[in-house]
Amino acid sequence: MEKIEVEHCDYVHVHDEIVKDVREHMPAVEELQELADFFKVFGDSTRIRILCILLQGEMCVCDLAQTLDMTQSAISHQLRVLKQMKLVANRREGKTVFYSLADGHIKTIMNQGMEHIRE
Repeated sequence: MEKIEVEHCDYVHVHDEIVKDVREHMPAVEELQELADFFKVFGDSTRIRILCILLQGEMCVCDLAQTLDMTQSAISHQLRVLKQMKLVANRREGKTVFYSLADGHIKTIMNQGMEHIRE
């Protein structure tokens, strides 16, 4: 990665009205922590790979494991994290459990993330 220099003010001065306005519109600290935790889930390449697969449609754990050349146990562990964060949903059909993206927001986040890195 290239080194990027960050510009800064030549002298310290505060724009009180701007600061006041921004503070009034900032989400609560708890909400921001939840958002940070949400984005942490995207920090694991295995979970990203699972989400990319589920962008194409639902799939059972066996098929996910085969597609990613991983054990079902490893896939189940990652699915548990994704489910806790409400990124995936599951449905049972007999003895098979199928996983899918929880909602359209996840597809949007994944697509926008890919668009951003491809710029």
